[in-house]
Amino acid sequence: MIELRKTYPLYLANEARQPNADLEVTDKYTGEVAFRTALADAATIDAGIAAAAEAAGPMARMASYERQAVLQHCVDRFKARFDELAFALCVEAGKPIKDSEGEVMRLIDTFRIAAEESVRMTGEVQPLDISPRARGYQGIWKRVPIGPCSFISPFNFPLNLAAHKIAPAIAVGCPFVMKPASRTPLGALIIGEVLAETNLPKGAFSILPAHRDGADLFTTDERLKLLSFTGSPAVGWDLKAKAGKKKVVLELGGNAAVIVDHDADLEDAVERIVFGAFYQSGQSCIGVQRIIAHEAVYDELRDRLVERTRKLVGGNPHDRDTFIGPMISEGEASRLDGWIQEAVESGATLLCGGGREGAMLEATLLEGVGRSATVYREEAFGPVAILSRFSDFHAALAEVNDSKFGLQAGLFTRDLFKTLDAWDRLEVGGVVVNDVPSYRVDNMPYGGVKDSGLGREGIRFAMEDMTEIRNLVIRRRDVGPPLRQMGE
Repeated sequence: MIELRKTYPLYLANEARQPNADLEVTDKYTGEVAFRTALADAATIDAGIAAAAEAAGPMARMASYERQAVLQHCVDRFKARFDELAFALCVEAGKPIKDSEGEVMRLIDTFRIAAEESVRMTGEVQPLDISPRARGYQGIWKRVPIGPCSFISPFNFPLNLAAHKIAPAIAVGCPFVMKPASRTPLGALIIGEVLAETNLPKGAFSILPAHRDGADLFTTDERLKLLSFTGSPAVGWDLKAKAGKKKVVLELGGNAAVIVDHDADLEDAVERIVFGAFYQSGQSCIGVQRIIAHEAVYDELRDRLVERTRKLVGGNPHDRDTFIGPMISEGEASRLDGWIQEAVESGATLLCGGGREGAMLEATLLEGVGRSATVYREEAFGPVAILSRFSDFHAALAEVNDSKFGLQAGLFTRDLFKTLDAWDRLEVGGVVVNDVPSYRVDNMPYGGVKDSGLGREGIRFAMEDMTEIRNLVIRRRDVGPPLRQMGE
């Protein structure tokens, strides 16, 4: 039987510290306090940033194989602590145990990819003699660490989204301070516990749970050279405005759509859409929120989706049969419940679901939702999806683009030319064909446009953000005269 400790420390300059146990973290299914962690105050955050600044030089001087060894140690330790990590995630996030195990597998993948990429940070030899004035000049560039980084991670993937910041930072040699979500800090703290077992330079990392209103230094401190934030659009864009001169990477919200064309395999599409819409209670920024189906298959698709959705099991996330667990809080479930009722009162049809008990909200499907409805315009971030029909494919693409968000989109079709049209025309960071927009592999470039953010995650792409190009120009004085022109 796995049991969580009653208290957990924060990590300041690579070391566990227990100045207090002020942050209560609840079991999201029972609502009871599951454990407490230390809470960082402004002085502790300042000390973490100062330590990161001191560690910038030693981190940059680490050899590639040394950084790789740290990351490989993490891979090995996460495998050894697999069940503990999954159980902790199930408790603090309310994520069904099968989904929790899936996230631990992704955590391991993410660190493994980073270990591989840590020894592949290459540059380029560039000819500069593009005209007579540059004869004898040679260019070479390489990537160097940007310096101390600030990371703010969200509650919905407490392990893997923290990993997508921490692992590439270690791979390139950047020290960092991290603020995990106060509702789900344990995943990041366990990563910190594993990192503390390594020989990273002192100050290389600090993992500091903190309340949002006391964490301004993560954004404003000029010693930090990059801010990477994953969370809500309103908070993300506000942080960017306050970040000053540092580089900012934002992974924000979405309102993901999937198109089902007339030639789609409906049985396959139904299984994938139900997964994409209701996986971990829809609390994913690329969860399926809008289902746009061709009129020739709309009725059959709708009926199949309703039948399949009604079979989903909701309840205790520790039960291996559970697919729908609690939302992160009763307040969030109440918010989305209000959006559903608003849509129905405005003329939408409730196809299934719509019931709520505390933080548990049933998997819900709606049709006939007006485009002015909140559940159409905003990010639902919960177990609800809305259906609409189309007859013209380009109109369907326009409907996908009818959003202030642009993270990922899905398309079920067997038509290559429609696939290429979607890739050209959809205003999103990624198009997923014959699957849902909720699909992500941890080495691919991932991120959005419009209100969905700036920059890309995926280890290699995050490493580019966390480094700068440093150029070297060499002039050779012993280069001979230009060759005679042809014909002379």
